[in-house]
Parts: sequence; C-alpha cells; structure tokens
Amino acid sequence: MPAAIRIYENGGPEVLRFEEVEPGKPAAGEVQIRHTAIGVNYIDVYDRTGLYPVTLPSGLGREAAGVVTALGRGVRGLRVGERVAYVFPSPGAYSEVRNVPAERVVRVPRGISDEQAAALMLKGLTAQFLIRRTHRVARGDVILVHAAAGGVGLILSQWAKALGATVIGVVGSEAKAEVARKHGCRHVLISGRDELVPGVRKLTRDAGVAVVYDAVGKDTFMESLDCLRRRGMMVTFGNASGPPPAISPLELSKRGSLFLTRPTLFHYIATRAELEAAARELFAAVRARKVRIVIGQKYPLSRAAEAHRDLEGRRTTGSTVLVP
Repeated sequence: MPAAIRIYENGGPEVLRFEEVEPGKPAAGEVQIRHTAIGVNYIDVYDRTGLYPVTLPSGLGREAAGVVTALGRGVRGLRVGERVAYVFPSPGAYSEVRNVPAERVVRVPRGISDEQAAALMLKGLTAQFLIRRTHRVARGDVILVHAAAGGVGLILSQWAKALGATVIGVVGSEAKAEVARKHGCRHVLISGRDELVPGVRKLTRDAGVAVVYDAVGKDTFMESLDCLRRRGMMVTFGNASGPPPAISPLELSKRGSLFLTRPTLFHYIATRAELEAAARELFAAVRARKVRIVIGQKYPLSRAAEAHRDLEGRRTTGSTVLVP
C-alpha cells in the first residue's frame, strides 16, 4: 500500500508520521498521480503548527510532480503515463500516490525535470504572480527581496533581473549572500549585520525601492515600509517570523502614500485559464534560461521531519524536494 506523511496533532516536526495510506480510485473529474518529486514550502510549516488551521488528521504539502496512473470519470485532455505537476490548496502532497482534481493539473514540458517541476508549482507560480501581476516589474525598477536565497526568492530575483530590474536581496548569512549574488541580486544585505533601511537608502540614493517582496513577516514588516519610494508597494506574502503587526492606514500615508497588499497564489490561479496562462509563462522563462531552478536539498519522503527542521532553522537554500 502507498505511504504518506500524516499529522494527528499540531506541533513541531516530531508530529509527522510516515504511514500507509490507501488513496482509493480517482473520483469523477480526478486523476491519480504517482509522485516522483514533492515540493516543500513554509506553508507546510504553518499547516503543521496550526497557524493555518487544517482538519485533523491531515496530510501536508501543496505541490508535487509525477506520472498519471489512472483517470476518473469525465477527465479529458490527460492520459495515463503523462508527466504532470500541480499545486492544490488542500494539503496532501507528501505522499507516494494522490488523487487530484484534473483541472488543477498541468503537463510538464520537455526540458524540465520532475524535481524542477515539483519546486516550480507553488514557488514558481508565486514568483510569477508577484512580479507579473501584483506589481508588474519593469525595466529600471529597483526592488527589495527578503529571503532572497530561498525558493521563491531565487526564482523571483532571477526573473526580475531578466526583466531589467535592479534587485536588492536580503539574506541571513554570507554563504546565502553568495547564492543570491549568483542568481539575480546586484546588491545583498545580510540581516543582523547590515542595517536594512540605511542600506537600502544608500543603494538607491535615498529614493527607496519600487516594491518590497516580504515573506518574513513580523521581524521585517515596519522596516520594509521605510524602504519604499513614494507611492511604492509593500507586498507581504509570508509569515516566517510570525504575522506582521496591525497598522493604521495613516502609516502608509505619512510614508509617501504607499500601497499595501497581502496576496495569495490561489486567488491568482482561481480559474483553469489563469492557471494555464501562469504556468505557460513560468515554464517558458525556465526553458529560456531566464530562471534556473536551484534544488538546494533533497530528502526521502520518510524524512520529511528533517526537512522541516532544516527549513525552520534557516539551513536551506533554494528549493527543498522530497523524493518518494
């Protein structure tokens, strides 16, 4: 019987259990996928800890790649044996086999490996909507990217550079700074060593940046606002250090009529047409070598708890993948 990671209570990595789970036959409109690679993301930590409530017992994981092994009634446009990938709002990707709605599945084109695809669906599509739709990065923009050596950060930084932007990255160590410099960041600030606001103001000749992409949350939120130019946009899309503080709208006014948004991927790929368009642009960027997917670390699916410990301990770079 196939195996999967399950949790029966919220808590630390120790609550992850690797056990046999019978997925059953795919229902109408579903496909069954034998996973070959599974993406690990910080949202998985939020699900595990209860920051994002899930109904227990629960699986974990939102993105994966693999091979179609069965089709439910009414599925059109996919065939058994095809390489596919998906990102899905409900957790459960930490598994050897899973049934997923066919409308959430996309084909993986030639030239992109299963591991790359597994790392692309949530992180890559997140980067796509952040720089192509939330704030459409343009040539000449100066942007600030927190966690620039992480999975989303590396994709976003490379793509933004290819679009003609100047990228200022923020990372946690000199080793991560080297990774960020090699993947799109012209300038890198190291948290805990470099002062963020003075550093950004110096690099931009006091003008500030057009947009801040911040997945860190509480620890960086207020300083990020102070890095923006007049009418700049603050994009907070993660809570690695905890949720950002509540603020008065007047804080945005007095800093230069700023814009503030808290987007989520699934509102940008809510329809099949949106998902296909975003995936098509993302895969094209990778195949054109505007974006190189960095798989920083791989773990067997049975060692998912170790992957979570390393992710929370900020010991990872690039994307993390589980291999069934």
